[in-house]
Amino acid sequence: MNLWKTALREGAITGTLAALLSTAVLAATGTRQSGSAVAPINAVSHWLWGDESLHVDEPSLRHTLTGYVTNHLAAVFWAMLYSRAYGHRDEAKQLPQAIAGGVATSAVAYVVDYHVVPKRLTPGYEHRISSGAMLATYGAIAAGLALGALLLQGQRSASSLSDFASW
Repeated sequence: MNLWKTALREGAITGTLAALLSTAVLAATGTRQSGSAVAPINAVSHWLWGDESLHVDEPSLRHTLTGYVTNHLAAVFWAMLYSRAYGHRDEAKQLPQAIAGGVATSAVAYVVDYHVVPKRLTPGYEHRISSGAMLATYGAIAAGLALGALLLQGQRSASSLSDFASW
């Protein structure tokens, strides 16, 4: 088994779920807290477009697409690293371990996002939503990673059965 190939495949699946769930939370909390569903998503693009991104409330290709793609790729990156380190194992795809892995990965992402990288590379949505909403966003990332792991466990079982049947 090529662990990097597995990590890329699993990271794409679990990271996509994490990105979709976290974007939904960002949109909901952005609507409630800053009057714009896309404001926190736009803020993510500040790494490329600078501080102007922190104040854009309207959807745009420049800010919203860049922010979404950045958030999505970051979620896939963290999911891929987790899969490579531990998540590729069968036991990581059981409910308690999947939840623990999602929470641990999300917590590490938070620490790196806010205590390791330069300010220009922080997610940026901290400028548009509250710390409680940020906690919910990182919780959504954890939930997406855990859900992805559980879906992969079911997929692995199904592929194992079909491999056995074709033998």
